[in-house]
Amino acid sequence: MLYRRQMKQLEDRAMNPTEAMRNVKAALQSAPRNGYIAELHVQIIKYADVLQNVSGKEFCEEVGIGPSFGTEFAKMKKIAPRLRNAGLIPEKI
Repeated sequence: MLYRRQMKQLEDRAMNPTEAMRNVKAALQSAPRNGYIAELHVQIIKYADVLQNVSGKEFCEEVGIGPSFGTEFAKMKKIAPRLRNAGLIPEKI
């Protein structure tokens, strides 16, 4: 388990924030209308490590969502480490 987590961390380092935000944008575009916010939360948690140094404003601009979602972005980045420590495997999301 620890080995897989370390490998994932290496893979995450290889992905840059721009690529992660492109992936988030694509996921949001294909999300059902009634599942949009949930998908946003899941995607931020999934890429939290890669997006650690991205501001809410930058994220919202790049993904093409309203600036008010910057708060949601910050919340999910703070929750992600706790979920990983509890056993969440982001690559399975």
